[in-house]
Amino acid sequence: MKSNTSLVGIVCKDGVVMGADRRITAGSIIMGKNFQKVKPINNYLAISYTGSVADALLSEKLIAAELKLKELKTRTRPTIKEAANLIGMMLYRNIRTPSMVPSIVGILVGGVNEDGSTELYTVEPAGGVYKVEDYDANFSSGMPYILGLLERQWKKDISVAQGVELAVEALKASTQRDSASGNGIDVFAITKDGVKHVVSQEILPNYT
Repeated sequence: MKSNTSLVGIVCKDGVVMGADRRITAGSIIMGKNFQKVKPINNYLAISYTGSVADALLSEKLIAAELKLKELKTRTRPTIKEAANLIGMMLYRNIRTPSMVPSIVGILVGGVNEDGSTELYTVEPAGGVYKVEDYDANFSSGMPYILGLLERQWKKDISVAQGVELAVEALKASTQRDSASGNGIDVFAITKDGVKHVVSQEILPNYT
């Protein structure tokens, strides 16, 4: 199964907003309608992903374990940049390991550092890591629709509250055109107070 999804990450003046739809697909078949694709890894970092569901779920577990191990070994909490680069290295290694079915997952990484600053990174399926200065949708199937809307509506001084509203609009716009996205949306706000699930909405079909 592949999660050809709609992801969105938005940089705000007072935090980061991350959101995604809930649909998972296998080709043209909808396999699931209530799959949460934004996952808090701990109290300071969240990830969202697109790609193979099995690879994404395994990556989620490995990321949590690797970050905890790093924290125990160094006796310090990793910065969001360090976490993103660790995830990038994991994806780089996975996709270059000989396999009949290569692991392909794109991940958005958002979090808050110990000094209260927030950061958003996009990690491409091949392992490249890039800091996001405005907004991104990684390589999700809804990316063209999301980026098109954000190109017109995102502002540099946007607040987290405004970013949440914009993320909801971007995801809803994508679900109207991208057949691999839909059924519901989840939006998380990441601020100096931590990671919070601020929007949980089901998108119901209307029959007349």
